[in-house]
Amino acid sequence: MKTDVAIIGAGINGCAIAYELAKRGMDVAVFEKKWIASGDTGRCGAGIRQQWATEENAILAKKSVEIFEKLSEELNYDIGLRQGGYLVAIHSEEEMKQAKKNVEMQNRLGIPSRIIYEDEIKEIAPILDLDGMEAIAATFCHTDGHANPFKTTYAYALVAKKLGAKIYKFTEVKGIKVKDNQIEGILTDKGEIKANFVVNAAGAWSGEVARMAGVELPNKPVRKEALVTEPIKRTFDCMVISFKHGIYFSQQEEGQILGGIPSPEEKTGYYFEPTFSFLKHMAFMLGKYAPQLKHIKILRQWTGFYDVTPDALPILGKTSIEGFIQCNGFSGHGFMISPMVAKLIAQIICGEKTALPIDNFSIERFKGKIFKEKAVVG
Repeated sequence: MKTDVAIIGAGINGCAIAYELAKRGMDVAVFEKKWIASGDTGRCGAGIRQQWATEENAILAKKSVEIFEKLSEELNYDIGLRQGGYLVAIHSEEEMKQAKKNVEMQNRLGIPSRIIYEDEIKEIAPILDLDGMEAIAATFCHTDGHANPFKTTYAYALVAKKLGAKIYKFTEVKGIKVKDNQIEGILTDKGEIKANFVVNAAGAWSGEVARMAGVELPNKPVRKEALVTEPIKRTFDCMVISFKHGIYFSQQEEGQILGGIPSPEEKTGYYFEPTFSFLKHMAFMLGKYAPQLKHIKILRQWTGFYDVTPDALPILGKTSIEGFIQCNGFSGHGFMISPMVAKLIAQIICGEKTALPIDNFSIERFKGKIFKEKAVVG
């Protein structure tokens, strides 16, 4: 078998890249060891946030929101987009200084974020208790929101297939063939595939995939847990997050509360078992933020992974191996910036001028001084 581009991983980024490449007439195939959205994508909170501390992430997120807003029409498939905003808690005067810097930068880029205080916070999310949150204010952006990760990923995959892309589920990549510093293809448990390009979109497993080609990534897998409650009457539309406490939660379209927070006993590595400590900590913090939820019933909890880089920015683009393209290291934010990232990766592969500069996302940046994204949650 032969293809122009072999993509490893059928999460949101793998399927979106397949769509962008198929749209450009490329012969593309996606290889997934389980099923579509079975990894990080299907386990994420699916928030879409433009409120970042670095221009790189803010621009990627803004451009992605512009695509998300038209994506249901473009793909002719409802992706479940709801723009109820993101409310980011501010807990101290020190955080307020950083929030003001963030908002100034975001506004300069055209992102309509602003600082809000108690009266407006209660108007936007009446369920919140500022004393319990230990918050003095918040930032808010009304064009942030949420989309359904399954609907979005399957929409990209279905349209990519209509355009000629092939998606091989339950096909595990076992090796990457490299000769004279040039990609030759991949080895799977179903056979060998020749390819001119290999895209590493394997999420928390991107480090293992990169090592198959002799490339070392600084990415680390970190378990993240989430839960969902019984449905209640609609109370608020925004996503609530705190960089200090690491908590995030929102009310889903059907009324459930979905959210997560770092477990007190979390450590780096592939740990799949849910923990009681997460459940206990999340329930306690949810009750502090929203006392109305103290006695709500939890229906389910699950684990997923963040593919974390040292600066919490993704790794995008070429490596020292000709034809080996990276699309990973999203540090928990891969879904929200996937539409623009997929366009950029497709432009790189097709030899087009990229719509945005991507040098700051290169793997080469780790050779120098790095600046960590401060607006990370979870």
